[in-house]
Amino acid sequence: MKRLKPLALALGLALAPLAAAAQSVAQNNAVMFQQMQQYRGLSGATMDRIRAIFDENGMIGQGNPAVTRHPMTPEQAAQRQGGSVDSVRRAYRNARYERICGHPYEVPLYDPQTQRPEDATVCAFMFEYPNVPLTYPVTWVRADQAARLCWAEGARIGDAHEWEGAAAGQLLPPDYNFAAGSQQAMRSWHNNHYASQRNLYSIGAWRDGVCATGSSKTPGCNGGSFSGCGSNTYPSGSFPQCHSPLGVYDIDGNAAEHMNLPLAPDQMASRGSTSLGVTEMKGSWFIWDTVHAHEFWARWRAPFWHGTRVLSTASHANYHLGFRCFRDVR
Repeated sequence: MKRLKPLALALGLALAPLAAAAQSVAQNNAVMFQQMQQYRGLSGATMDRIRAIFDENGMIGQGNPAVTRHPMTPEQAAQRQGGSVDSVRRAYRNARYERICGHPYEVPLYDPQTQRPEDATVCAFMFEYPNVPLTYPVTWVRADQAARLCWAEGARIGDAHEWEGAAAGQLLPPDYNFAAGSQQAMRSWHNNHYASQRNLYSIGAWRDGVCATGSSKTPGCNGGSFSGCGSNTYPSGSFPQCHSPLGVYDIDGNAAEHMNLPLAPDQMASRGSTSLGVTEMKGSWFIWDTVHAHEFWARWRAPFWHGTRVLSTASHANYHLGFRCFRDVR
Protein backbone atom coordinates (compact mmCIF):
# COMPACT_ATOMS: atom_id res chain seq x y z
CA MET A 1 0.00 0.00 0.00
CA LYS A 2 3.00 2.34 0.38
CA ARG A 3 3.01 3.11 -3.35
CA LEU A 4 -0.67 4.11 -3.29
CA LYS A 5 -0.45 6.66 -0.51
CA PRO A 6 1.54 9.31 -2.43
CA LEU A 7 -0.79 8.91 -5.41
CA ALA A 8 -3.87 9.28 -3.26
CA LEU A 9 -2.48 12.31 -1.47
CA ALA A 10 -1.44 13.93 -4.75
CA LEU A 11 -4.96 13.49 -6.09
CA GLY A 12 -6.58 14.61 -2.85
CA LEU A 13 -8.24 11.21 -2.44
CA ALA A 14 -8.74 8.74 0.37
CA LEU A 15 -7.73 5.17 -0.30
CA ALA A 16 -10.51 2.86 -1.45
CA PRO A 17 -12.20 0.68 1.19
CA LEU A 18 -10.27 -2.40 2.19
CA ALA A 19 -11.24 -6.05 2.43
CA ALA A 20 -13.46 -5.62 5.45
CA ALA A 21 -16.03 -4.00 3.18
CA ALA A 22 -15.39 -6.31 0.24
CA GLN A 23 -18.22 -8.28 -1.30
CA SER A 24 -17.88 -11.63 -3.02
CA VAL A 25 -16.92 -12.07 -6.67
CA ALA A 26 -20.54 -13.05 -7.41
CA GLN A 27 -21.94 -9.98 -5.66
CA ASN A 28 -19.57 -7.66 -7.50
CA ASN A 29 -20.46 -9.35 -10.78
CA ALA A 30 -24.18 -8.89 -10.11
CA VAL A 31 -23.66 -5.13 -9.74
CA MET A 32 -21.55 -5.08 -12.90
CA PHE A 33 -24.23 -6.96 -14.86
CA GLN A 34 -26.80 -4.34 -13.83
CA GLN A 35 -24.47 -1.59 -15.04
CA MET A 36 -24.02 -3.33 -18.38
CA GLN A 37 -27.77 -3.44 -18.88
CA GLN A 38 -28.36 0.11 -17.67
CA TYR A 39 -25.59 1.89 -19.55
CA ARG A 40 -25.03 -0.34 -22.57
CA GLY A 41 -28.62 -1.49 -23.09
CA LEU A 42 -27.82 -5.21 -23.26
CA SER A 43 -30.88 -7.42 -23.43
CA GLY A 44 -31.94 -10.01 -20.90
CA ALA A 45 -31.13 -12.82 -23.32
CA THR A 46 -27.65 -11.41 -23.93
CA MET A 47 -27.06 -11.11 -20.20
CA ASP A 48 -28.14 -14.73 -19.71
CA ARG A 49 -25.43 -15.83 -22.16
CA ILE A 50 -22.87 -13.65 -20.42
CA ARG A 51 -23.80 -14.91 -16.94
CA ALA A 52 -23.47 -18.52 -18.08
CA ILE A 53 -19.83 -17.93 -19.02
CA PHE A 54 -19.07 -16.10 -15.77
CA ASP A 55 -20.66 -18.98 -13.87
CA GLU A 56 -18.13 -21.47 -15.29
CA ASN A 57 -15.84 -20.73 -12.34
CA GLY A 58 -15.74 -18.54 -9.27
CA MET A 59 -12.80 -16.40 -10.38
CA ILE A 60 -13.77 -14.43 -13.47
CA GLY A 61 -14.78 -10.92 -12.40
CA GLN A 62 -13.14 -7.73 -11.15
CA GLY A 63 -10.57 -9.45 -8.96
CA ASN A 64 -10.55 -11.41 -5.72
CA PRO A 65 -12.18 -9.02 -3.22
CA ALA A 66 -10.27 -10.59 -0.32
CA VAL A 67 -6.95 -9.23 -1.60
CA THR A 68 -7.82 -6.60 -4.21
CA ARG A 69 -7.11 -2.99 -3.19
CA HIS A 70 -8.36 -0.59 -5.84
CA PRO A 71 -6.46 2.72 -5.59
CA MET A 72 -9.53 4.72 -6.60
CA THR A 73 -13.29 4.32 -6.30
CA PRO A 74 -15.73 5.18 -9.12
CA GLU A 75 -16.95 8.12 -7.01
CA GLN A 76 -13.41 9.46 -6.62
CA ALA A 77 -12.78 9.05 -10.34
CA ALA A 78 -15.97 10.97 -11.12
CA GLN A 79 -15.06 13.72 -8.68
CA ARG A 80 -11.75 14.22 -10.48
CA GLN A 81 -13.74 14.80 -13.68
CA GLY A 82 -16.16 17.24 -12.08
CA GLY A 83 -19.31 15.13 -11.94
CA SER A 84 -21.14 12.19 -10.50
CA VAL A 85 -20.56 8.61 -11.60
CA ASP A 86 -23.76 8.70 -13.65
CA SER A 87 -22.98 12.05 -15.31
CA VAL A 88 -19.43 11.00 -16.24
CA ARG A 89 -20.71 7.72 -17.69
CA ARG A 90 -23.19 9.62 -19.82
CA ALA A 91 -20.59 12.19 -20.85
CA TYR A 92 -18.43 9.45 -22.35
CA ARG A 93 -21.16 8.63 -24.88
CA ASN A 94 -20.50 9.85 -28.42
CA ALA A 95 -23.55 10.28 -30.66
CA ARG A 96 -21.54 10.21 -33.90
CA TYR A 97 -19.80 6.97 -32.95
CA GLU A 98 -23.08 5.40 -31.87
CA ARG A 99 -24.56 6.10 -35.31
CA ILE A 100 -21.58 4.34 -36.90
CA CYS A 101 -21.13 1.44 -34.48
CA GLY A 102 -24.75 1.00 -33.41
CA HIS A 103 -23.94 0.74 -29.71
CA PRO A 104 -22.77 3.03 -26.87
CA TYR A 105 -19.12 3.09 -25.86
CA GLU A 106 -17.75 1.78 -29.13
CA VAL A 107 -15.21 3.52 -31.37
CA PRO A 108 -14.82 3.27 -35.17
CA LEU A 109 -11.38 2.16 -36.35
CA TYR A 110 -10.07 3.57 -39.61
CA ASP A 111 -7.07 5.20 -41.29
CA PRO A 112 -7.34 8.99 -40.75
CA GLN A 113 -5.00 9.60 -43.69
CA THR A 114 -7.49 8.18 -46.20
CA GLN A 115 -10.80 7.67 -44.38
CA ARG A 116 -13.45 9.23 -42.16
CA PRO A 117 -14.99 7.53 -39.12
CA GLU A 118 -18.03 6.74 -41.28
CA ASP A 119 -15.80 4.61 -43.52
CA ALA A 120 -14.97 2.22 -40.67
CA THR A 121 -15.95 -1.42 -41.01
CA VAL A 122 -15.01 -2.36 -37.45
CA CYS A 123 -15.45 -0.75 -34.05
CA ALA A 124 -13.56 -1.37 -30.81
CA PHE A 125 -14.98 -1.26 -27.32
CA MET A 126 -14.08 2.15 -25.91
CA PHE A 127 -13.08 0.59 -22.59
CA GLU A 128 -11.89 -2.77 -21.36
CA TYR A 129 -14.66 -5.29 -20.70
CA PRO A 130 -17.35 -4.82 -19.34
CA ASN A 131 -17.03 -1.59 -21.39
CA VAL A 132 -18.79 0.64 -18.88
CA PRO A 133 -16.85 3.77 -17.83
CA LEU A 134 -15.98 4.06 -14.15
CA THR A 135 -16.35 0.30 -13.72
CA TYR A 136 -13.39 -1.93 -12.84
CA PRO A 137 -12.22 -4.12 -15.73
CA VAL A 138 -12.81 -7.86 -15.74
CA THR A 139 -9.77 -10.02 -14.98
CA TRP A 140 -9.16 -13.73 -14.32
CA VAL A 141 -10.70 -14.47 -17.71
CA ARG A 142 -9.22 -17.06 -20.06
CA ALA A 143 -8.77 -16.24 -23.75
CA ASP A 144 -11.47 -18.72 -24.76
CA GLN A 145 -13.89 -17.11 -22.31
CA ALA A 146 -13.01 -13.67 -23.63
CA ALA A 147 -13.78 -14.78 -27.19
CA ARG A 148 -17.07 -16.36 -26.14
CA LEU A 149 -18.11 -13.32 -24.08
CA CYS A 150 -17.61 -11.13 -27.14
CA TRP A 151 -19.62 -13.57 -29.28
CA ALA A 152 -22.36 -13.62 -26.61
CA GLU A 153 -23.21 -10.03 -27.43
CA GLY A 154 -22.72 -10.15 -31.19
CA ALA A 155 -19.15 -8.87 -31.16
CA ARG A 156 -15.83 -10.75 -31.38
CA ILE A 157 -12.30 -10.82 -30.09
CA GLY A 158 -9.91 -8.60 -32.03
CA ASP A 159 -7.06 -9.59 -34.30
CA ALA A 160 -3.64 -8.28 -33.25
CA HIS A 161 -3.47 -5.70 -36.05
CA GLU A 162 -6.83 -4.23 -35.01
CA TRP A 163 -5.72 -3.69 -31.41
CA GLU A 164 -2.49 -2.17 -32.70
CA GLY A 165 -4.40 0.18 -35.00
CA ALA A 166 -6.67 1.20 -32.12
CA ALA A 167 -3.59 1.95 -30.00
CA ALA A 168 -1.55 3.73 -32.67
CA GLY A 169 -4.46 5.76 -34.01
CA GLN A 170 -4.37 4.33 -37.53
CA LEU A 171 -5.93 1.03 -38.56
CA LEU A 172 -3.75 -0.48 -41.29
CA PRO A 173 -4.44 -3.58 -43.40
CA PRO A 174 -3.56 -7.00 -41.92
CA ASP A 175 0.19 -7.61 -42.06
CA TYR A 176 0.55 -11.24 -40.99
CA ASN A 177 3.57 -12.85 -42.63
CA PHE A 178 2.07 -16.34 -42.75
CA ALA A 179 5.01 -17.57 -44.83
CA ALA A 180 7.48 -16.84 -42.02
CA GLY A 181 7.15 -20.42 -40.82
CA SER A 182 6.37 -20.02 -37.10
CA GLN A 183 4.49 -17.68 -34.83
CA GLN A 184 7.82 -16.57 -33.26
CA ALA A 185 9.16 -15.68 -36.71
CA MET A 186 5.92 -13.85 -37.56
CA ARG A 187 6.18 -11.74 -34.41
CA SER A 188 9.85 -10.96 -35.04
CA TRP A 189 9.19 -9.95 -38.66
CA HIS A 190 6.37 -7.66 -37.57
CA ASN A 191 8.35 -5.97 -34.79
CA ASN A 192 11.30 -5.36 -37.11
CA HIS A 193 8.94 -3.93 -39.73
CA TYR A 194 7.57 -1.37 -37.24
CA ALA A 195 10.81 -0.77 -35.33
CA SER A 196 10.75 2.93 -36.20
CA GLN A 197 7.53 3.26 -34.15
CA ARG A 198 8.84 1.62 -30.98
CA ASN A 199 8.44 4.85 -28.95
CA LEU A 200 4.80 5.36 -29.96
CA TYR A 201 2.09 4.53 -27.42
CA SER A 202 -1.62 5.26 -27.41
CA ILE A 203 -0.80 8.57 -25.69
CA GLY A 204 2.11 9.37 -28.01
CA ALA A 205 5.42 9.56 -26.13
CA TRP A 206 5.19 7.68 -22.83
CA ARG A 207 4.55 9.81 -19.72
CA ASP A 208 4.05 8.35 -16.26
CA GLY A 209 0.82 9.32 -14.54
CA VAL A 210 -1.26 9.83 -17.70
CA CYS A 211 -2.79 6.34 -17.65
CA ALA A 212 -3.96 3.85 -15.02
CA THR A 213 -0.41 2.73 -14.25
CA GLY A 214 0.30 4.10 -10.75
CA SER A 215 -1.11 1.29 -8.62
CA SER A 216 0.85 -1.49 -6.91
CA LYS A 217 1.00 -5.26 -6.62
CA THR A 218 -0.37 -6.99 -3.56
CA PRO A 219 2.48 -7.40 -1.03
CA GLY A 220 3.79 -10.93 -1.37
CA CYS A 221 2.05 -11.54 -4.69
CA ASN A 222 3.66 -14.80 -5.69
CA GLY A 223 3.46 -14.52 -9.43
CA GLY A 224 -0.21 -14.97 -10.04
CA SER A 225 -2.35 -16.87 -7.53
CA PHE A 226 -6.01 -15.93 -7.05
CA SER A 227 -5.58 -15.91 -3.27
CA GLY A 228 -2.34 -13.92 -3.27
CA CYS A 229 -2.64 -11.33 -6.06
CA GLY A 230 -5.25 -8.59 -6.16
CA SER A 231 -6.53 -7.00 -9.35
CA ASN A 232 -5.57 -3.54 -8.08
CA THR A 233 -7.05 -1.73 -11.06
CA TYR A 234 -8.63 1.69 -11.49
CA PRO A 235 -12.16 2.32 -12.74
CA SER A 236 -12.08 2.41 -16.54
CA GLY A 237 -11.90 5.95 -17.86
CA SER A 238 -10.46 7.35 -14.61
CA PHE A 239 -7.72 9.05 -16.64
CA PRO A 240 -9.52 10.96 -19.40
CA GLN A 241 -6.24 11.80 -21.19
CA CYS A 242 -5.38 8.11 -21.53
CA HIS A 243 -6.82 7.45 -24.94
CA SER A 244 -5.54 6.82 -28.43
CA PRO A 245 -5.98 9.31 -31.28
CA LEU A 246 -9.04 7.30 -32.37
CA GLY A 247 -10.61 7.58 -28.89
CA VAL A 248 -9.94 4.13 -27.40
CA TYR A 249 -9.35 4.42 -23.64
CA ASP A 250 -7.09 2.52 -21.23
CA ILE A 251 -5.42 0.62 -24.02
CA ASP A 252 -2.29 1.38 -21.98
CA GLY A 253 -2.47 0.53 -18.29
CA ASN A 254 -5.18 -0.94 -16.05
CA ALA A 255 -5.32 -4.49 -17.48
CA ALA A 256 -3.38 -6.22 -20.23
CA GLU A 257 -5.67 -7.61 -22.92
CA HIS A 258 -6.21 -10.94 -24.70
CA MET A 259 -6.17 -10.72 -28.50
CA ASN A 260 -6.06 -13.18 -31.39
CA LEU A 261 -2.91 -13.75 -33.47
CA PRO A 262 -3.90 -15.66 -36.62
CA LEU A 263 -1.34 -18.09 -37.99
CA ALA A 264 -3.25 -18.62 -41.25
CA PRO A 265 -5.84 -16.64 -43.23
CA ASP A 266 -8.68 -18.84 -41.98
CA GLN A 267 -7.87 -17.92 -38.35
CA MET A 268 -8.54 -14.20 -38.73
CA ALA A 269 -11.40 -13.00 -36.53
CA SER A 270 -11.61 -9.94 -38.77
CA ARG A 271 -12.56 -12.24 -41.65
CA GLY A 272 -15.17 -14.16 -39.71
CA SER A 273 -13.10 -17.01 -38.31
CA THR A 274 -14.55 -18.86 -35.33
CA SER A 275 -11.58 -21.21 -35.03
CA LEU A 276 -9.10 -18.40 -34.33
CA GLY A 277 -5.34 -18.55 -33.88
CA VAL A 278 -3.05 -18.26 -30.87
CA THR A 279 -3.08 -15.91 -27.91
CA GLU A 280 -1.50 -12.48 -28.07
CA MET A 281 -1.16 -10.49 -24.84
CA LYS A 282 -1.46 -6.76 -25.47
CA GLY A 283 -0.73 -3.57 -23.56
CA SER A 284 0.62 -2.82 -20.11
CA TRP A 285 -1.02 -2.98 -16.70
CA PHE A 286 -1.69 -1.14 -13.48
CA ILE A 287 1.87 -0.98 -12.03
CA TRP A 288 3.64 0.18 -15.18
CA ASP A 289 4.89 3.50 -13.76
CA THR A 290 7.16 1.60 -11.36
CA VAL A 291 7.63 -1.86 -12.90
CA HIS A 292 8.51 -1.86 -16.60
CA ALA A 293 8.38 -5.63 -16.74
CA HIS A 294 8.87 -5.91 -20.50
CA GLU A 295 9.04 -3.93 -23.70
CA PHE A 296 5.77 -2.73 -25.19
CA TRP A 297 4.55 -0.11 -27.62
CA ALA A 298 1.47 0.42 -29.76
CA ARG A 299 2.38 -1.97 -32.60
CA TRP A 300 4.59 -4.36 -30.61
CA ARG A 301 3.77 -8.07 -30.65
CA ALA A 302 4.83 -9.82 -27.46
CA PRO A 303 6.60 -13.16 -27.16
CA PHE A 304 4.39 -16.23 -26.86
CA TRP A 305 3.86 -15.72 -23.11
CA HIS A 306 1.61 -18.38 -21.55
CA GLY A 307 0.71 -19.15 -25.16
CA THR A 308 -2.07 -21.48 -26.32
CA ARG A 309 -4.69 -21.51 -29.01
CA VAL A 310 -7.22 -18.78 -28.21
CA LEU A 311 -10.04 -21.29 -27.80
CA SER A 312 -8.11 -23.66 -25.56
CA THR A 313 -9.77 -24.18 -22.19
CA ALA A 314 -6.21 -24.20 -20.80
CA SER A 315 -5.59 -20.63 -21.97
CA HIS A 316 -4.06 -18.25 -19.47
CA ALA A 317 -5.91 -16.18 -16.87
CA ASN A 318 -4.48 -13.95 -14.17
CA TYR A 319 -5.02 -10.92 -11.97
CA HIS A 320 -3.91 -8.27 -14.46
CA LEU A 321 -5.19 -9.73 -17.73
CA GLY A 322 -8.52 -8.76 -19.27
CA PHE A 323 -9.81 -8.04 -22.77
CA ARG A 324 -11.93 -5.81 -24.97
CA CYS A 325 -14.23 -6.74 -27.85
CA PHE A 326 -14.45 -5.57 -31.46
CA ARG A 327 -17.53 -5.43 -33.66
CA ASP A 328 -17.94 -5.63 -37.43
CA VAL A 329 -20.29 -2.92 -38.63
CA ARG A 330 -20.58 -3.85 -42.31
